[in-house]
Amino acid sequence: MANTIRILGIDPGLRKTGWGIIVQDGTRLSFVACGTVTSDNTLSTAERLRQLHDGLSEVMGQYRPDEVAVEETFVNKDAQATLKLGHARGVALLVPALSGLAVAEYAANLVKKTVVGNGHADKKQIGMMIKVLLPKSDPKTEDAADALAIAITHAQHRGARALRERMLQ
Repeated sequence: MANTIRILGIDPGLRKTGWGIIVQDGTRLSFVACGTVTSDNTLSTAERLRQLHDGLSEVMGQYRPDEVAVEETFVNKDAQATLKLGHARGVALLVPALSGLAVAEYAANLVKKTVVGNGHADKKQIGMMIKVLLPKSDPKTEDAADALAIAITHAQHRGARALRERMLQ
């Protein structure tokens, strides 16, 4: 693994998809940028997915990440909401794949446990820990803060993940 790595974290959602870029240099993490790609809810689902695709493609082109991590879908009681989240997640997986990057996926509970120390932490706790771990960050939305948390989780788990993948080959 390279010593310095640029990581893109993505928190998918049909209305708002958060993204966050960090750099890992050894054990040091640095904030690069974060934001939210939004879709227009007056458009069809297909057009909204295109908006997410275009927005994430722009982020990929501008920041050129080395690795990407996406939050796994959690199944909620509303099947329609889960399906819409799955559509957005598909775009979040596709955009980096089209650039030739592998995508790591992390469960929400693991992200919370890694960043906050509690797998059932709330969004406010995640936002507070992002400010501690990345003091120069300034996420304007919870989605952007969550995306930074996903990137941090990948930074913490990527070594073990790479070792596990090598052992399986």
